[in-house]
Amino acid sequence: MTQLSLSNVGVSFGATDLLHDVTVTIAAGDKWGMVGRNGTGKTTLFRLMTGALEPTTGQVSRASGVRVSLLEQHRDFGDATTVWEAAAGEFAELLALEQSLSEQAIALGADASEAALARYGRDLERFEHDGGYTIAPRVDTVLHGLGFDPADARTRPLAALSGGERGRLGLARQLVVAGDVLLLDEPTNHLDLETTQWLEQYLQDTTSTVVVISHDRAFLAAVADHVLHVENGTATPYTGGYAAFVTQYAERRLTQQRAADRQRRVVDKEQDYIRRNIAGQNSRQAKGRRKRLERLPRLSPPPSADGTMAVAFDVRERGGDQVLEARDARIAIEGRTLVRDLGAFIMRGDRVGLIGPNGAGKSTLLETIVGRRDTAAGELRLGGSISAAYYRQDLAQVPLGKSLYDIINDLRPLWTRGQIQGHLGRFGFSGDEVLRRADTLSGGELARVALAMIMLSGANLLIFDEPTNHLDVESIEALEDAVERYPGTVLLVSHDRALLRALATRVWVLHEQRITTFDGSFAEWEVVSAERAHAATVAAAEDESLRRVREHRRTERAAPDANRERNTLRTARRAATAAEDAVTAAESTVATLAAALEDPALYTTADGVARSAELGATLERARRTLDAALEAWTAATEQLEHLTAERTP
Repeated sequence: MTQLSLSNVGVSFGATDLLHDVTVTIAAGDKWGMVGRNGTGKTTLFRLMTGALEPTTGQVSRASGVRVSLLEQHRDFGDATTVWEAAAGEFAELLALEQSLSEQAIALGADASEAALARYGRDLERFEHDGGYTIAPRVDTVLHGLGFDPADARTRPLAALSGGERGRLGLARQLVVAGDVLLLDEPTNHLDLETTQWLEQYLQDTTSTVVVISHDRAFLAAVADHVLHVENGTATPYTGGYAAFVTQYAERRLTQQRAADRQRRVVDKEQDYIRRNIAGQNSRQAKGRRKRLERLPRLSPPPSADGTMAVAFDVRERGGDQVLEARDARIAIEGRTLVRDLGAFIMRGDRVGLIGPNGAGKSTLLETIVGRRDTAAGELRLGGSISAAYYRQDLAQVPLGKSLYDIINDLRPLWTRGQIQGHLGRFGFSGDEVLRRADTLSGGELARVALAMIMLSGANLLIFDEPTNHLDVESIEALEDAVERYPGTVLLVSHDRALLRALATRVWVLHEQRITTFDGSFAEWEVVSAERAHAATVAAAEDESLRRVREHRRTERAAPDANRERNTLRTARRAATAAEDAVTAAESTVATLAAALEDPALYTTADGVARSAELGATLERARRTLDAALEAWTAATEQLEHLTAERTP
């Protein structure tokens, strides 16, 4: 069933045409990824879908009764005062009713009049009818998945949240309300790896239709089954996931370029004939060809890459072989320890990916490395002749009170005006745009200015803190290529798995105040991490099995124990005991293997990946042995209980 459709839609603002000839049909259950350069009209398309904006031309249709829910980049939580209230969103009235029911139940102890009972009954019926019993678990589940403590969220003031936390809370609010069509605008910007993966799974499992604007290629590849590419003033739909879109788009550009080239050759040939014959013997034929040429619809070549950054990093000085060394370093802020007992190093040419949950201290560690903060204990220092350039997540390195021209001029005072404009042009700023003040720029434009500044640093150590947050896909790929070619050393904090897979040759994992180093690529670390997650899943399943065992034991102890002397009963008890011993032995084996897989030290060795795979296979076999032992034990205890019950007077 079609839920949303745009037919030949165009949007104009005055004499400026932003979009034209946009046609797309979105069916129930579809998962659409919307991609395109910043400023091409993606957010405008969202406004058309919600009805907040009417098209200048064409038609937008929404199926009757379809609820469209939009997560914008700027969040408003209304009158909510706590994190939990903000996440509950429009269900606040129902939650207030829940509180009222609790108060009424207490009051009934003192006043059980007919009127009080009738009011309680009416409110309880309304609460049940509106799904009240499902709301609190839904809010708790979403908050937990997005990195909040549900219990703490009930009292935590909304005003105490950081910008990133407000972003995650806005996403939680939208997922709790869950319209028929979810429109998500850059939902992964403030998520770490774990919460991004949770969101992926949530969107894969939801029955709602999803349209997501995102620059996260791995996220799009996991979620989208259709892609809408916004380019050159229009939008082109593609069937298939993100990988299929990349292939189809390349083929489409090639076909478009070939067709345009063929037509250009025909036009050039005709124009040559017209020039040679317009005043000669064949003037009549030349004039006829000119008229036909004027009426010929011209094919456009594919859009050029003029708007893509042309970024390149180089080093002014080679620097020493040891770029960074940490010895028993402790990183703390306002008395709270973020990293303890850090002993690690980075060598020249390394590209280290630093990962960990939001709020764990990654940015604070980077600030300590570049000398903006002091260590609370131990030593953390850069090697000899090491110069670092630092890309801050908040982009505070860009002086907001200056024009773009002055920013670059301050860094290169001997450059001519043409050189400064040429450098800014590499990052998409041309003409009078170089005179714009930095405080008038969007997030994506500020990010490009920050990269333009770093490009002039000549540093032999580049430190990036979430560099992809404000960049479009094409700019991210340009940055990725530039870092790949860079001859220096890189320390990268990012939640962009595609970027980490392409660049990180070593991984630092920050977890519970400690950093574990993994001497392998990020892709290899993902394999190992999956093994650990599998071990945790197996352990959880075994915990459930153990609970069943303990419950059976309680049942066994509670069963009547008469006629113990009978041989059949004695034999049954021996069988149950032997089966229980087998379960205990299998439990011990599973626990030992799971603990080995969960030990971070396993993955720091050269053969850690192979060893973890071997342990994972052994764990699977042990789990099957335990399952068989549990089945045998259950059968034995059931037989014992049956015999006991038969002999009970």
